[in-house]
Amino acid sequence: MRISRETKGRGGKSVTVITGLPVPPSELKAISKTLKQKCGVGGAIKGEQIEIQGDQRLNCKSTLEHLGFTCKLAGG
Repeated sequence: MRISRETKGRGGKSVTVITGLPVPPSELKAISKTLKQKCGVGGAIKGEQIEIQGDQRLNCKSTLEHLGFTCKLAGG
């Protein structure tokens, strides 16, 4: 699983993107809700990836590790 930051096509605003979650799509919604609550921001599920508003990579990494997932920070 990778956690990266993207700004392309978003008017210069950054978004934290989480890809490669080893869970069925039905569980993505619950994980996304937990991440949004921990970071205090909005977000969305697009396909099989979770998008969280802003640069929340470290918050997302610690939350996902607390939930039992192994993840890596990707990109700059």
